Amino acid sequence: MKNIVHFFDRLEDKIRKQLSRYPIAYGFVGGIGVVLFWRGIWHTADDIGMSGTTSIILGTIILLLSGVFVSVFVGNRIIITGLRGEKKLAEKTEDEISLEESELEHIQRTVSHIEKELSDIKKDLP
Repeated sequence: MKNIVHFFDRLEDKIRKQLSRYPIAYGFVGGIGVVLFWRGIWHTADDIGMSGTTSIILGTIILLLSGVFVSVFVGNRIIITGLRGEKKLAEKTEDEISLEESELEHIQRTVSHIEKELSDIKKDLP
């Protein structure tokens, strides 16, 4: 089971990497997947006789309890960039994105170094 999950995780990474080069195509592929997924949910709800009102109430409860209500309808990234006054990812240039990636890599290296130092300190403690 672990191998299967790992295989699909790597496959997903490769596909995302390729599609990210073509944002419009990525949007279409993602949109088709989302529509087909929700079409299946919709038909299943119809098959079990769920009313529109029940769907709204049950869906809202599920989204609120799972903590994804805001991210589904607004998106965490949009909220964060709005609070920081940043551009949307689609408006950033390739240079800006590369700079941001290198800054994140530097932060990751720094955090890893700090973790190593803390680990060494813990070893020295009685």
